[in-house]
Amino acid sequence: MSLVERLGYDAGERLLIVNCDDLGSSAAANRAIATVLKAGTATSATLMVPCPWALDGLEQARGFDVGVHLTFTAEYPTYRWRPLTGAKSLCDDQGYMPAAPATVWAQADLADVAAECRAQIDQALAWGLDPTHLDAHMGTMQVDPRYFALFVDLAVAYRLPLRMLGTGAERQLGFPGRAQACQAGVLYPDYFVSPWGHDARAMFADTLARPRAGVTEIYFHPVEDGPELRGYDRKEAQIRVDDLACLTDPSLKTELATSGVKMISFRPLRDLQRQGG
Repeated sequence: MSLVERLGYDAGERLLIVNCDDLGSSAAANRAIATVLKAGTATSATLMVPCPWALDGLEQARGFDVGVHLTFTAEYPTYRWRPLTGAKSLCDDQGYMPAAPATVWAQADLADVAAECRAQIDQALAWGLDPTHLDAHMGTMQVDPRYFALFVDLAVAYRLPLRMLGTGAERQLGFPGRAQACQAGVLYPDYFVSPWGHDARAMFADTLARPRAGVTEIYFHPVEDGPELRGYDRKEAQIRVDDLACLTDPSLKTELATSGVKMISFRPLRDLQRQGG
């Protein structure tokens, strides 16, 4: 039986999760994500717990479905954050999380990674978040097979669904992530669409114009333009500004309404997983 049927829909139904990554990364990101959640053009967000604006992000997204964006990198040269556990193997020479996933994979002790993941999820729980899913900042938990195995273990332990990379990416990575998750009873969307670095509005329009039967996740990184964003992100700020423009485009609601797509969050997947479905 397909995932959509297990969720209670007809086999041909087309369900769409629109997730906003990087909640908590800045005040400008929090305001932007709250705007699109309230507008209904996004259904979900994921929180970067170690970031200084995390609590504000939770407040801004109160009443909406939020997961945990497991974080092991701090990619901006002058705006950094540290691991909650303080583990040395998770830090660079300045005591912050390193800028790139490759550095994490090369130097981090996997036991420290596991402890930090649990600390981030547990902190979110302690703040009162009822998380709907897990994903990972800059793909740190999804690309390396050692980290992916831990990703699945966490999904089992906390009874949460996962963001899953697409089948094409899985073939390139060379390990059967989907099969591992299925064997563990962990749910994930059927398809994943990543507009990062592309024309976000065009990719979203194409996703709506040619929806696939099943559950699709598409993700964005909306941030309000202004001195805050331009101060910390000196390379990719325009991608974030364009993502916000995409999700606040007045014509998007019409496209959503006429596409035949049903908007959901990760919550139905989480509830089904917890029911053993």
